[in-house]
Amino acid sequence: MHKILIFISFQFIVGYTAILFAQVNKVTIVSDDAGQWQLKVNNENYYIKGGGGTVHLDVLKSCGGNTIRTWGIENAQEILDAAQKMNMKVMLGLWVQHERHGFDYDNQEKIAAQLESFRLAVRKYKNHPALLLWGVGNEYELEYSNTKVWAAVNDIAKMVKEEDPNHPTSTVTAGTNPEKLKFVKEVLTAVDIYGINTYGDIEGVEKVLKDGNYQGPYMITEWGPNGHWESPKTKWGTSIEQTSTEKAKVYLDRYQKCIAGQGKQCIGSFAFLWGQKQEYTHTWYGLFNEAGMPTEAIDALEFDFTGKYPENRSPSVDSIHFNGQNSVKNVILNSKEKYEFEVFAKDLNQDKLSYEWELYPESTDLKSGGDAEAKPTMIPGKLKGKNSSIVQLVAPNAEGRYRLFVTVSDGKKVAYLNVPFYVQYDANSSANAKSIQFKKQDLKSFDEE
Repeated sequence: MHKILIFISFQFIVGYTAILFAQVNKVTIVSDDAGQWQLKVNNENYYIKGGGGTVHLDVLKSCGGNTIRTWGIENAQEILDAAQKMNMKVMLGLWVQHERHGFDYDNQEKIAAQLESFRLAVRKYKNHPALLLWGVGNEYELEYSNTKVWAAVNDIAKMVKEEDPNHPTSTVTAGTNPEKLKFVKEVLTAVDIYGINTYGDIEGVEKVLKDGNYQGPYMITEWGPNGHWESPKTKWGTSIEQTSTEKAKVYLDRYQKCIAGQGKQCIGSFAFLWGQKQEYTHTWYGLFNEAGMPTEAIDALEFDFTGKYPENRSPSVDSIHFNGQNSVKNVILNSKEKYEFEVFAKDLNQDKLSYEWELYPESTDLKSGGDAEAKPTMIPGKLKGKNSSIVQLVAPNAEGRYRLFVTVSDGKKVAYLNVPFYVQYDANSSANAKSIQFKKQDLKSFDEE
């Protein structure tokens, strides 16, 4: 009786293992004689139409996306399972520690421990059917000095290929330039696909790769609006954010020219951020707002991925007027004075629009490389009519930098813009003053340099 049970148990284990391995997808990256690169899943062509993030998978799927990207293995099982249910794939990240966070790439024990921790992760997840490829590190060369990190990354990639021959390896740098490309070509010999995070300088990628004679496949692993570090600034040094409508145009133009238009070597991309976060502002990079509503850039991505816009289009914003003037680049206000802002928006579906204005001090918790930042505390009691297209603002008492946000919604999607401004303290100002107490030359349009 015991022998029969043992035999049945053994047969079950063998059968279960066979089923498990039957689910494993063989992912390869191949090129033809002309140097055309193609990612293949079980010998079928696969072009990455991705979102950088792990939330709102249903929205990504509905707008034609097929892949998500993680930066580490936190909640990896749940993420892989969720992607599999949606018939989507995952670029699973292995978070290589950064020198700027205190990691020492002269410490061989720490380097070895990091590699072995990744080995366990690879063994755990390598057979998941939603796995597309491995992302070995992200922007580890940002603000660094110890170039030994490149060899450490390559050793991790070697290990991954030994443990998992069924999925390609990739790595991701913060933008690209000749120096980084040299390390990619000469040191990262175990990396199959080069990933590049790039924003306003995405149009320069093609030239860097061409000048550096890079012949391999690559992905644009983060892309979107102009970064806060590369945007126009006010006279007092605050970065000016593009409106949601300007960003939507960016997602259209840059995809067509710099991603789909580079099909020989570019095997796809991940739009950033498929979610929401505080980074410089709480609207700068997120493709969703804090309430989880899609922004109009997602309409643009649906056109990118499918060639068609959704039936229900997002609202869009045209401009904002300040005290009747379409000039909002260098707005300087007097403390306690009253001012008026009006946003002009439209909706192609003629949906009824709602408005929400919010006032914040300018963020001072500024980090680099996407590190976590704290959102400033909203300032109450300074806005009248904050749920209409026109708002009256009483300038804060304290001198300093502030930002006024407005969100326009059709109930399902949102558009937005914000205006940074500076408050100068005036001990003699009247709370009922009606005149504008600033110099005309301090007002310039958004697009004026």
